[in-house]
Order: sequence, then C-alpha cells, then structure tokens
Amino acid sequence: MTSLYLTKEGLEKLKAELTELKEVKRPQNISVIKEAREMGDISENAMYDAAREEQAFIEGRIAELEEILRTAVVTEASEKGTIGIGSTVTVHIDGGEETFHIVGAPEADPMNKKISHESPLGTSMIGKKIGEKVEMETPAGKVTYTILNIN
Repeated sequence: MTSLYLTKEGLEKLKAELTELKEVKRPQNISVIKEAREMGDISENAMYDAAREEQAFIEGRIAELEEILRTAVVTEASEKGTIGIGSTVTVHIDGGEETFHIVGAPEADPMNKKISHESPLGTSMIGKKIGEKVEMETPAGKVTYTILNIN
C-alpha cells in the first residue's frame, strides 16, 4: 500500500469532510430514503431513486476518505529554501509572477493554485531552490519558471 502525502491543512480538511459526511449528510440521506419509502410504491419513485444514488455517493466518498486517512503521511516543512510538499512557491513566468502551493495529490486544486507534488510541474519543482529554473513543455510551447521565493 502506498502512502499518500498531505499537508497538515489538507489532512484537517479531509477529516472535516469525513465528519460532515458521517454526522450530517448520511443521517439526512437516511431520512430522505425513509420518507420516500413511506410514500408507497418505490419502483417508480424518483425521490427514492435520487436518494439511493446520493447514498451510494456518500458511502463511496466515506470509504475513499477513510482509505486516504489510513495511508496518509503528513509532510513536514522541507529544508529551508528548498521546495517540498507544503511549500508556497512564487515564480516568474512570461513576464509576470505566479504563486503556487505544492500539496499532496488528494489536496490538489489547480484552479486555486494548489498543485500536486505528483503533477509534472510539482515534480519538476520539488527540491529546487530560489534562482533555479524549471522548463516545461506545454501545448502552447516551452515555458520557463524561475523560482523567486519559497515559503
């Protein structure tokens, strides 16, 4: 079984999501299923079908989160000045600056600049220091990231 790396913040978010699913969403869903059953014939009951689909999603997500938390390894800050999981990195790219947070795969959210250490960019940045460059091939061509700051 491989370990999944998480930041402390990411671990807490996943624990909170698991608690929400178990203590709020699951009981709500059970109530909806019960209510739908009380309506009578469930063979053509859209409310019942939707509630059962929601139940399957909830139970699947609970199992997924429990597995992630069982195998999670919380990362410590990397060596000062070196990019690692949990680092916030400011880079120079195409005449501007971008800031990324390097996180474990379960926490990745590219729209919010949280990139996985397993992604091509994340993998290329791990271990780099201020002033180093990372070159990436993208559909638009080669892009060079110059590391300006690491927190």
